[in-house]
Amino acid sequence: MLTNLRQETVVPTPLARLSVRATDVAPSRMTDWRQVLPVLSNGVLTLRELRVSDAEALLELLTSEEVSRFISPPPTTVEGFERFIAWAQRERAAGRYICFAVVPEGMDTAIGIFQVRQLDPAFTTAEWGFAIGRAFWGSGVFGVAARMTIDFAFETVGIHRLEARAAVANGRGNGALAKLGAVKEAILRRSFLRNGRHYDQALWSIVREDWRRAKVVWGAAVH
Repeated sequence: MLTNLRQETVVPTPLARLSVRATDVAPSRMTDWRQVLPVLSNGVLTLRELRVSDAEALLELLTSEEVSRFISPPPTTVEGFERFIAWAQRERAAGRYICFAVVPEGMDTAIGIFQVRQLDPAFTTAEWGFAIGRAFWGSGVFGVAARMTIDFAFETVGIHRLEARAAVANGRGNGALAKLGAVKEAILRRSFLRNGRHYDQALWSIVREDWRRAKVVWGAAVH
């Protein structure tokens, strides 16, 4: 499934500067996320549960070479994405996995996904990853959606440590993680196989205490 980070550019566009504080993001339903993911919205961007109706758009947006270069191979058909969506919902119900669809204001279908999967039975340590359609690179969507996802992971799910792995060759992905305040801990040698080639990966982490301190700084600067 889509578990590895791909390249992304975070730029200070108007969208990226809007309402990224946790206090600005209102879940539409206060419920157990294992039953159904809440809808998170800040007025310009929504994160919600994947729907079968997203499958066609995800196939079009996430299967290009540019997008899929540094992620595990995505499904290659609409039916494949439909099976992925059904799998994601089963894993969420089992409490092992979260997958948000990214939907900009004025749109109905997903233009990308953000995922969080457990690395221990208690879901206190997890790995996250994302994929965004090429047309939305540099739009600010990544920065907003990433902060919303991270905040949900720490403050709602109760995760303590959030890890990410990005191919060393993926300069934009590594730069995006650094801008979010992640700490690069190690290089995982030849740990990612794609198209017959093994890539080194950088291991990044964010821990809850650091995230809460960082929110005080970047949250105060957002208007």
